[in-house]
Order: sequence, then structure tokens, then C-alpha cells
Amino acid sequence: MAASLSPATPITSHLARVFSQYPLEVVHAEGVWLHTRDGRKILDYYGGHAVAALGYGHPRWIAALEQQAREVLFQTNAIPMAVRERAASRLVAFAGLGLDDVFFVNSGAEANENALRLAFRQTGRRTAVALEQGWHGRTAAAGAVTHGAREKWYGFPQAPFDVRWISRTDPDAAAAGIDDDTACVIVEPVQGLAGAFEVPVAVLEAIRRRCTEVGALLIFDEVQCGVGRTGWAFGANRVGVTPDILTTAKALGAGFPVSAMLLSKAVSARLKLEDMGTTFGGGPLACAVVEAVIDIIESEDLLGNVRRMSALIHEQCIVGPVTGIQGAGLLLGLRTSRPAKQVQQELMARGIFAGTAADPNIVRLLPPFTLQAEHVAALAAALQELPA
Repeated sequence: MAASLSPATPITSHLARVFSQYPLEVVHAEGVWLHTRDGRKILDYYGGHAVAALGYGHPRWIAALEQQAREVLFQTNAIPMAVRERAASRLVAFAGLGLDDVFFVNSGAEANENALRLAFRQTGRRTAVALEQGWHGRTAAAGAVTHGAREKWYGFPQAPFDVRWISRTDPDAAAAGIDDDTACVIVEPVQGLAGAFEVPVAVLEAIRRRCTEVGALLIFDEVQCGVGRTGWAFGANRVGVTPDILTTAKALGAGFPVSAMLLSKAVSARLKLEDMGTTFGGGPLACAVVEAVIDIIESEDLLGNVRRMSALIHEQCIVGPVTGIQGAGLLLGLRTSRPAKQVQQELMARGIFAGTAADPNIVRLLPPFTLQAEHVAALAAALQELPA
């Protein structure tokens, strides 16, 4: 159901009609609050689909962007820039995974596309392995390893490589599904669109062992669960499993388009000039924002806050139609006794914006890392009012 149009809203839209529209038009946002054209104040538990990690209008984020725009708005990657070097160094140190080289691009799908292509280029093999229910993007390679994409929206006449799917819950699936023809395995440590599903540590460990045995590259897609979303720098830190390539986006720019690949020494050692390329990736504006986002997360103890608020949600929000909670940090799925879309609409009517998922009984929470106890209490109170 689309929002009703006010006189200030253009009646004729020239936007391609490819997105369902939520019944609200946001004209201003501050902190964790969205303000709509019709005068409502909405508590944002959706976070722009996990992008608005710092909420809205953080002064240090804005200052970093403004200062860099005044200094140098843009330059090609063929020209060295200190801000690019600083952003890469800051990201490597923040991750602390020993993935010591960074390639900046613009979106999660683009990062995954490059990661997959690099794996095939370096191994010379034909097959990618992906987990059931995983989501990795809408481009040709990323879409090929997105579960269900070919049946629903993929559109290309064929995938660019062979894909094998394995269980997301069975550790023994790794040995059976990953072999000498496997170029890479791509995994979300916490599957976002699938409903904030935590892939069991035993499964991740089994995949890591098998990749090492057969010489396949392990790619962690942390586009949604990375950069503090789980309460750790990355999901890899949380589970103690290190991939060969890690991709991330969304919270990395906290509203500015930027993504990155973090590469192991073994992968980096095999890179050649022009193995990858980008026009806008690593632009000075994006890099200044990456620096600021990491600095804000660290200096304001937002990883600790994510863990604290997650604990409060677990303690207070299994009420009303919510029968359980899954996920990690502030990437959470509220399991509902009724269809999640119903619960989402009822929360919206009470001034709380949450998401849904591929699982029809999961309400997905992706709020800013700046969420506070009073906001958790508001969600709990709203859920308490809803019929079970």
C-alpha cells in the first residue's frame, strides 16, 4: 500500500516502478527518528536496510564529508591519495583479521562480484559453492550464488559459472559439497535477508577446513552483518573463523555508497596490475567517510552499545506475537506466531518501522548502533499491545 500523496508531492513520477513502497514519506531524519511529510515521528528499526549504522545527522560524519569535499572532491585511483591510504589502514586495523590489503568499490554486489571473479581467476576452477538461503546481490555473479534468484528474478540466460548449494546447518555438507573443482565458497556468517539466521560456528569451521584442504578460497559476505552490526568488528571476529576474502558495505559508509574487499596475504600476493578496476571506488569522499565511521564506532563504544541493546531486546521483546529471537547484535529476527507482514504493519501504526525477511514469520531489526534503552522499551511496549 503506497503512501497517500500530499499537495507537496509530485503526482507524476518518472521513477521505474521496481520497488514496493512503504506507507511513509520521510522528509527529515535525526538520530534514530524519521519524520514524515504527514507529521509522524517514526522510530527507525530498519536503518535504511542496515545502512544507517550511526543514525541520521551525526555531526562528525557530516563534518568529515564536508571537509573532504572542500579539499578534493574526486580523483582517479591512478593518483595516490593519503585519505585512501588512511581509510585502508584504518579498516585493516579495525578488522584485526590479518586481511591486510583493501580494494574499495561502491556496493555490496560489486564487492562480491569482484571477490568471485578473483577466486576463479586465481584458482582456474569452474565451480562456486554457496549456502542455501544466502543472498549476495543482483549482478551476474553475485546473483548466480543468491539462493532462489534464478527462479525469481535472475534474468540472464545462464550463470557465468557452475554453482553448487550446500546446507547451512549441516557441518558434514562441507566435505561432500566442496571438492577439487571448487574455486570458492561464499557465506554470510549471519544471513540477513534469510531472517537474521546465524550460520552455526561448526558449519563455518567445517567450510574453512575443507577450503584449506582443497585449495578453494573462502569468501565471507559481510555486506550486511559487518562493520559492527553483530557487536564485533565483523562476524568473522565473532565466530573466530578467518576467510581468504571478506566483503563489506552498508554500515561501512553509514549512508555514503562505499564497499570494500579485505584480502589475505596469499590472495594479495597473486594480484597483478589491472586484475581489478573501478572508477568511483576508493574516491576521497567515500574514504573520508570510512575513516569517520570507524573512528565514531571506536570512540563512542558503539560495539559495546550494540551488544548491550541486543541483550535488552532479547530480554524485553519476547512478548505479544514474538515467540523467539534469532541473529546477532543489531541484526535480529523476531520470530512471530502470526505472519510477519501483519506484525510489521501493526508496529508501523504504533510509530515503529521494522523490516521483514524471506522467512514469512520473521520481523527483521536493523536499527542504528546508537539505539538506546528507551527505544528498546518502546519496541517492547508496542509488541506487548499486539495480539499474540
